[in-house]
Amino acid sequence: MSDLKMAPVETRFAEIIWAHEPVSSAELVKLAEEALGWKKSTTYTVLRRLCERGIFRNEGSAVTSLLSRADYDAAQSRQFVEESFSGSLPAFIAAFTRRKKLTDEEVAELQSLIDQNRR
Repeated sequence: MSDLKMAPVETRFAEIIWAHEPVSSAELVKLAEEALGWKKSTTYTVLRRLCERGIFRNEGSAVTSLLSRADYDAAQSRQFVEESFSGSLPAFIAAFTRRKKLTDEEVAELQSLIDQNRR
């Protein structure tokens, strides 16, 4: 799971891919140059690393995701709770709400999630 961690600039690059996929390698080079100021070699180096981690695939000059943004975020969240709170979601929520009280809407959303996952 730690292989899924991305540096902030890698995340910005990944967001370009998620927003444009499927995207050709050539188009990705142009997009990365515009958004990040990267040269072709940098784009391909970072893409290769993210492909090796199993986040994206570059096949036949088409770049697609193996993990959606939502699945990536879910994996990162699980990893954070595992590493920081010994896997305890209640401990995470207790720590989170210690400084920020939940709104009625947030409580309702959380209760809905609990009810959905109870079934």
